[in-house]
Amino acid sequence: MTVKIIALSISVLLQLHTSGFAQAINQITKSFDQYQQGMVQEKIFVHTDKSAYLPGEILWFKVYNVDASFHRPFNLSKVVYVDVIDNNHNAILQAKIAMKNGTGSGSLYIPVSVSNGNYKLRAYTSWMKNFSPDYYFEKKVIIVNPLRSPDVQDKETAISYDAQFFPEGGNLVAGIASKVAFKVTASNGMGLASYTGAIVDQHNDTVVRFQPLKFGIGSFMFTPAANNTYKAIIKTGYGNPITKDLPAINNRGYVMQLKDGGGPRLEVTVSSTGISGGEVYLFAHTRQIVKIAETATINSGTASFTIDKTKLGEGISQITIFNSAKQPVCERLYFKRAKQQLLIEATADQPQYAARKKVSINISAQSESGKPLPANLSMSVYRIDSLQYIDAGDIVNYLLLKSDLRGSIESPDYYFKNVNAETEAATDNLMLSQGWRRFQWNNVLSNTAAVFNFLPEYNDHLITAKIASTATGTPAKDVVAYLSVPGKRVQLYAAKSDSLGRLIFNTKQLFGPGEIIAQTNSERDTTFRIDVLSPFSEQYANYMEPKFNLTPGMQKAIEEHSLAMQVQNVYAGNKIKQFYDPGVDSSGFYGKPYKTYLLDNYTRFTTMEEVLREYIREVNVVRSQRRYHIKVINEEGFLDGDPLVLLDDVPVFNIDKVIGIDPLKVKKLEVIRDRYYYGPSVQEGILSYTTYKGDLGGAEMDPHAVVLDYEGLQLQREFYSPVYDTDMAAKSRVPDFRNLLYWQPNVNTNPGRKSQLSFYTSDQTGKYVGLVQGITPDGDTGSQYFSFEVK
Repeated sequence: MTVKIIALSISVLLQLHTSGFAQAINQITKSFDQYQQGMVQEKIFVHTDKSAYLPGEILWFKVYNVDASFHRPFNLSKVVYVDVIDNNHNAILQAKIAMKNGTGSGSLYIPVSVSNGNYKLRAYTSWMKNFSPDYYFEKKVIIVNPLRSPDVQDKETAISYDAQFFPEGGNLVAGIASKVAFKVTASNGMGLASYTGAIVDQHNDTVVRFQPLKFGIGSFMFTPAANNTYKAIIKTGYGNPITKDLPAINNRGYVMQLKDGGGPRLEVTVSSTGISGGEVYLFAHTRQIVKIAETATINSGTASFTIDKTKLGEGISQITIFNSAKQPVCERLYFKRAKQQLLIEATADQPQYAARKKVSINISAQSESGKPLPANLSMSVYRIDSLQYIDAGDIVNYLLLKSDLRGSIESPDYYFKNVNAETEAATDNLMLSQGWRRFQWNNVLSNTAAVFNFLPEYNDHLITAKIASTATGTPAKDVVAYLSVPGKRVQLYAAKSDSLGRLIFNTKQLFGPGEIIAQTNSERDTTFRIDVLSPFSEQYANYMEPKFNLTPGMQKAIEEHSLAMQVQNVYAGNKIKQFYDPGVDSSGFYGKPYKTYLLDNYTRFTTMEEVLREYIREVNVVRSQRRYHIKVINEEGFLDGDPLVLLDDVPVFNIDKVIGIDPLKVKKLEVIRDRYYYGPSVQEGILSYTTYKGDLGGAEMDPHAVVLDYEGLQLQREFYSPVYDTDMAAKSRVPDFRNLLYWQPNVNTNPGRKSQLSFYTSDQTGKYVGLVQGITPDGDTGSQYFSFEVK
């Protein structure tokens, strides 16, 4: 009987112990899920037509927006911001791109004032500004200005290199074998291809020798001894050896080691010293989607986990080890190759063409099993030479690899081509040396609610501003402000300030350059100052582009590009300045007015008071205490207070100024005779005047109003490509030196039939490459190059 009671007690204790394990890992999973649900994130990819430009050329691009977890086209943000910045974080080009169903396109004209150099093209949304700028899409673009002398090359007194060491899991613990990744980069940010190194202890005894595998990155196994210190000595063949201390050796702690034998499973071993027993938890997620959560008990200083690879998502997974106190103690990345990619077939109908001949490209998209798929693609065709190279980055390797790694990835296409043992080893070294995550575990486990300073632009472009007291400079709360866009199309937006004085104007179809006017009701609020804020990000990643060096071998290519650019601007200047009609809604924010008065249909009076009194039946003009007032009348009588009066979309709050408007410059008057609720404002009717020229008819602006030049969403430029479909056109003496033959941001494939695109070659001979890439509605991505020659 006693034995049974003891056995039962042990069984109960084991169940309670096991229940405690499950509860701990469930708490971690629950906290992670709660954090993820409140942290929806986007990824941006930009396909540019090429990578090298001269002033006077146009940089064309297509923007793809996907959700960060599933990589499916994401319709959250309707605006993407694109800027081109130098290494001093000065923006030389900026644009706001309208997005629809996760895609958009635009262009940037390279100005003549730009200097030679490597620049960074960035793309991000307003929502992405809530997170680190490391999440922004970034790509290097080269700009060469033949009108400017090349920068004088700095004479380096000593060649500088940077060496870094990354223990697997994060820590080195005495007595436990660890895999250590290393990376040596030159001053230009590129990995040093060839060098030798050795790890020596405090007695200068060599314990490990190493050399890089690829791009300056490699790894070695190392078992540190207690109370020892270690340093690396690296011989580059240039100058003095590099000496670098290894990370500190801990006397107690945890070490993790992941082994991938190429089979269907991964083996993860957690070793510890100085820690008696206990449990450890393994938590794995792919792009913030939980995949594995398991528990193991440390026996004799080790615990083991077996991971089924099929449970992990494609791309980069984060594997974290927690101790029994639910504290993260080890972490590393693992890369799983994608199997279900979009296969794009794109081929030219001939391998070689003469000048000014038609090129036809057949395009189709299918799954690996051969099933035709619908896809949204973009395509560019350009000439390659010593200046213009084939871009190594595409949508596939960006979303699966680059977007989840910190800093620059050298030749990302290498990790996807010719997959073999070396490629797999180099990929794992990359995971160890450049891994990072999109969150901090203390924020996750503490269940701290995230604070967001920027809203997603879910409907349209948001213009933000701040309002403050002119006397004290303190933020003004609960003040209604108005933002208007002068012109014939009525665009007025209202906003009320929050406790921090922030104003958010939700615009609608605001396209192209123009002016905006921000003001408060001058009849009530005249002691406030409004500052309109730039929507472009002022946060920057730490990584800088390497300095651009012109070489003598580029001279011929630069001369040819310069000639091509000048010829294109001289002979086709007007054709490359054509823009698509954005197709905006021209009606006012109030919809259909109660009545529209075309003043030319009535007797032309010389004062606005006569116009209002004589034939505008919905209003009554009164004068009280030397001030004019307008009362709007409807079936129920007079409305309270003066109506909102707009002159070419600009509010005029002083009715005396309304009476002073010259009626001979006014084309029409639209009347809303009912109380109108617009955002935070309540209007006692609306009178909207439109002048013939949309220039306010010479009326004086309120002196407290803020007038700014402001460019809304970018108008889409039409890509110009000449057509030589007749002998006369082909024999035209107008020169055609285009090196960018074709750009099409929207190529849609439909199952069951191929898409065919065609264009004509130019007078420029040489090798041309085309890149087609894109995404399906389910998030499958693909890219394909094709090439041909013009002789």
